[in-house]
Amino acid sequence: MPNREVNLTKRIRLTDGSTRFCPVVLSANGRVKPDYVLVDEKQERHPEGNYYLDWYEGTQRKRVSVGKDAQDAAAARLKKEAELNARNLGVAVAATEPHTKRKLLADAMDKYLKDTKRDKKGKTFAAYSKSLEYFQESCPKNYVEDVTRDDLKDFAAFLRDEKELAARTCWNKFLNVVSFLKDAGVQTSGNGGLLKKGDWPEFTEEEPEAFEQEELDALFNACNAEERIRYEFFLFTGMRDQEVMFTYWSDINLRAGTVRVSHKPDRGWTPKAYRERTIPVPDKFLESLKEWKKQASRNCDLVFPTGGCQPNTHFLEFLKNIADRAGLNRDHFWLHKFRSTFATTALRKGVDLATVQKWMGHKDLASTMRYLKPEGDAVRSQVNAIWT
Repeated sequence: MPNREVNLTKRIRLTDGSTRFCPVVLSANGRVKPDYVLVDEKQERHPEGNYYLDWYEGTQRKRVSVGKDAQDAAAARLKKEAELNARNLGVAVAATEPHTKRKLLADAMDKYLKDTKRDKKGKTFAAYSKSLEYFQESCPKNYVEDVTRDDLKDFAAFLRDEKELAARTCWNKFLNVVSFLKDAGVQTSGNGGLLKKGDWPEFTEEEPEAFEQEELDALFNACNAEERIRYEFFLFTGMRDQEVMFTYWSDINLRAGTVRVSHKPDRGWTPKAYRERTIPVPDKFLESLKEWKKQASRNCDLVFPTGGCQPNTHFLEFLKNIADRAGLNRDHFWLHKFRSTFATTALRKGVDLATVQKWMGHKDLASTMRYLKPEGDAVRSQVNAIWT
């Protein structure tokens, strides 16, 4: 039998500054005792914070704010329990408040996530889903139309202080919620919009890091033949991890010396921004690819499959294991660093920005320009020549 229990808690702030979701206290007549919660099984009065419902749908835990009023929160709990009971019995649940044009926040989120799941990749859907889940935890409002600027600013602080997320992650999740509100018809920018210029979470755009040649030499020396060609493929193509995962042998033209990033409808995968592209690879690596192809299974179209001809999802884990084996700091090794090294090396060797942009699959030139790192002997010679 599915779990129909709906818990009512209140998020309070403890003396050490941390927050906790605590069970509410019931009076003798079974009503919620306003502002009282159980903290380590002891009753404490906490007038601050919002009440929350939480329940399970299958194995997924749901949590939603139901405001600051104890009796309204108790009524919301009974309503949610009745809804879950009806669904479990196969009874159709009527739409809430059919005579109003106001949009329930939870309903708008459900619709937005359904559209996202249909139109976007699984990774994108997961990111949007988590962002909206956090917003539900943070925001006490039940209707889209009631969301205010303060709710969004509180959400930014919630991500930073409660969830302790990195600054860039806070910005991304804030953007996801703003995108949802725009889709729901809320004006978030411009005259009359909810947000002002300084309301967005701030983060410092970090320069992309590239591998030093000594690091690459040490890494590849610790690789076996299969590991070496796998990570040389990342280095010499500059491809993203999923692009490598879904590379077919039909994408590799050994005669022309190119690798193609292409749509894989049979596996439900598309390139980022739906952009296919072709990347030239050096002759020395083509020879390695030819040898690798001789060992490849004729029954599998993937270049780097698992044993069951499925895309390999363990590239990062394997890379860090090799770094450990080589006596290198595993925290200095991640997949995107090969992509950064590819772009930085190409630009340092004189390949023009537009060409590198095309190879990288960037939407705009500004994304490629981030890899113009002022380093290397040639740059030092130019700087010294300026001041000679």
